Amino acid sequence: MPRLITLILLCVSLLPPCVSAQTPMTLQQCRDLAIANSKQSRIHDAELQAAEYTRRQARAAYLPAIDFSGAYVYNQKNLSVISEDAYLPVKSFDLASQGYQFDVVKNPYTGQPVIVDGKPIPSQVALLPKEALTFDIHNVFAGALTLTQPIFMGGKIVALNKLADAGKEAAAMRDRADDNIVYDVDAAYWLVVSLKAKERLAVSYVELLDTLRYNVTRLLDEGMATKADLLSVDVKLNQGQVDLTKVTNGLSLARMALAQKCGLPIDSPMVLADENGEVAVSMADEVVPPLDMSAVYERRNDLRALRAAVKASDAESSVALSSMLPNIALVGAYSFSTPNMFDGFKNKVGGMFSIGVMATVPLWHWGGNYYKYKAAKTRSRIASLEVEDAKELIDLQVHQAHYKMQEAIKTYHTAVENMSKADENLRCATLAYREGVSTTDLVMEAQTAWLKAASEEIDSRIDVRLCHVYLDKVLGILSTPAE
Repeated sequence: MPRLITLILLCVSLLPPCVSAQTPMTLQQCRDLAIANSKQSRIHDAELQAAEYTRRQARAAYLPAIDFSGAYVYNQKNLSVISEDAYLPVKSFDLASQGYQFDVVKNPYTGQPVIVDGKPIPSQVALLPKEALTFDIHNVFAGALTLTQPIFMGGKIVALNKLADAGKEAAAMRDRADDNIVYDVDAAYWLVVSLKAKERLAVSYVELLDTLRYNVTRLLDEGMATKADLLSVDVKLNQGQVDLTKVTNGLSLARMALAQKCGLPIDSPMVLADENGEVAVSMADEVVPPLDMSAVYERRNDLRALRAAVKASDAESSVALSSMLPNIALVGAYSFSTPNMFDGFKNKVGGMFSIGVMATVPLWHWGGNYYKYKAAKTRSRIASLEVEDAKELIDLQVHQAHYKMQEAIKTYHTAVENMSKADENLRCATLAYREGVSTTDLVMEAQTAWLKAASEEIDSRIDVRLCHVYLDKVLGILSTPAE
């Protein structure tokens, strides 16, 4: 949301086009637009949001889980306990034995029970009809409301929460490419400024040649110059005009590239705040920050992300270890069904509560869980080694940027000195030509040397700016818009 607000405010500040053409855009505005329109930044925001959801999910594992399950079953047939009507023998109280005895049919002659198929025949039976033990189970509904509270899960829940915290930290600290975006925008911005300065330089050079051509033409009319001198100036003038056209076209393309990086239409009329003046190099630009590598390690988001990855690997090791430890949970449930048999068979809803403790103890998995744990510990050591390797690479990167910054400052001072000498050389050559003690070739050589010195000075000023930005980037102190 902050990025969206920033984007809206910046877009409003750029509208309408006629106002944008008159209101110069600062470097910070270009940075803000580029970051607001960056898809990589949006991806990072989505990753950060996903990491937060994962963290909340891990926190929820501490709390009891409540689940509901239900089922409906249609059965083709009813359930019958017996296949046909049954006859059950009954007992009568016998006074002689003072107990209940089966009442059987006796032979009137012998007084002995009548035996059929090896069994006595009861004289009285109770009828158990099949219909009484046939139950309607065509439509069966069942459900259960279950509550599960983890008590001890082998440290898995704690480890998963640490893993989620490390994941969120890694997502927050990961290089979101904002620094790269800022550096790319700065390079595109200063390229436009540089080409604009070189366009002015090319115009000045063409004007010098045009003035020289005018002077040579007058001298040719007076017989003090040759046709060859005029042709040499014409060649230089034509080349200068071609170079001016190239610079102008390059400037247009550079503006398009900057607009594209800012997320604007490439034909947007962009006027930059620094393009109409000299690229100033202040004393602050020439100050090379001291190297404190411990502070650099703390500021670098990519290194902090790797450290978070080490924490995540340690948490994964704990998760793997939990698979070898007992899991204990408290379980409570309310189950119901229709039909039910809690109080006889009834075709209505009936249910009951139940509560208990569930324990799972791993016994033997042929070393599978142990090797899983060892693999996780190995990945943790790999992550630690990656942190150490990243420190070495950052150290090399910082020192390279430091030396490059010092070199850029020295080159700038040399370019300024050369420009001063080129100005004086051009002034002396022009004056000598006017006095008739110099040739046209020497004047054009002085002009060419002046053009080269001026171009190198412009490049050196831009290089100081870019080297300073890059040094800030590798030091982790690059200024980015606050969210």
